[in-house]
Amino acid sequence: MTDDIEKAQKGERIAKMLARAGVGSRRAVERMIEAGMVKQGDQVITTPATLIFSVEGITVDGMAVKPPEPTKIWKYHKPAGRMTTYYDPEGRPTVFEAMPENMPRVLSVGRLDLNTEGLLLLTNDGELARWLELPSTGWLRTYKVRCHGYFDREKVAEIRRGITIDDVKYRGVKININENREKSNIWLTIGIKEGKNREVRKLLEYIGLQVTRLIRLSYGPFELENMARGEIQEVPTKDMMLHCDEFFKDKGIIEDNQKTEDAKTPANKSRTGWAKAKPKTNQRRINKKRNDPKRKEERIKASGKRIKKK
Repeated sequence: MTDDIEKAQKGERIAKMLARAGVGSRRAVERMIEAGMVKQGDQVITTPATLIFSVEGITVDGMAVKPPEPTKIWKYHKPAGRMTTYYDPEGRPTVFEAMPENMPRVLSVGRLDLNTEGLLLLTNDGELARWLELPSTGWLRTYKVRCHGYFDREKVAEIRRGITIDDVKYRGVKININENREKSNIWLTIGIKEGKNREVRKLLEYIGLQVTRLIRLSYGPFELENMARGEIQEVPTKDMMLHCDEFFKDKGIIEDNQKTEDAKTPANKSRTGWAKAKPKTNQRRINKKRNDPKRKEERIKASGKRIKKK
C-alpha cells in the first residue's frame, strides 16, 4: 500500500504509461523517445525514465495520446496476404487497415508473416502484449501445416529435442506427423513456445519439408475455433483475467475472487450442500407384492415356524 502511495506521489515512467495507453510496447516507446518523437507540450522527452502523472499534453509524432482504457484482448482470424504492421514501405495491405472503425488503437501479440494465416491476438495494453510474447509465460502456439517433400525421421527427433540452426537455438517442439506417410504432400501439426522469426518454416525446412500453407490454431489458452477469415472477437473480461491472472496480480489488478473461482469451477461439478435426488419408488408394484396371495401364505408359514421354535 505504501509503495502505491509513493508511486502516485512521484508519478510513473513515461515509457510504462505510454505502453499501457496502447502507443506501443515499452521497448517501442523507448525507441520513439530516442528518435525525438515524444513531446510533453513543446518540450521533447529525452529519456524513458521521465516521470509523469498522466498522458495529458503528451504527443507522439504530433498525435495526442489518449488516457489508457480498460485492458482488453481481441482474437483476430488473420487471412493470408496481410502484413502484421501499421505501415508497410512496399504498400502491402496490413491487418490494422482491416480493423473496424470502432476499434481503439491496438497492438499485435507477436506477428504472423504475410503468407501465414490464423489466430492473431490483439490488445490495447502494450505491457500485456509484451508479457504474452515472453517465452517464460510458457504458452504453446499450435499450427496446422501443409507441406511438400519427404522428411528425415532422424531430424524429426532432433527438432523434438531442440536444435541450433545457423547459430540460432530453437527449443524442442511438439510435432504430430504420420511417420509412415510416404506421399510428398502432407498435413501435420506443430507446437512451439517461442515464436522466433519464421521458426516453423525453418524447422520444417531442416527436416526436408517445404511449407505451402501455415495456419495458427491456438496461442496458449486462446483458440481460433470456427472463426471466419477476417473476423474479430473480443475476449470476455472474465476469461482474460483467468488466463492472464499472473500478469494482473503483478500489476495489483485482481478481479473479484468469487468471479474468478466461478470461472475455474467446471459447470458440471456438484455444489456442496445440494441434496441428492431420492430414487423414485413404484408404489403400484409395492402394493401388488403386498397383496399377492402366495406371498401371504409364505409369510404365515414363516411365522408358524418361528412360534414352534420358541
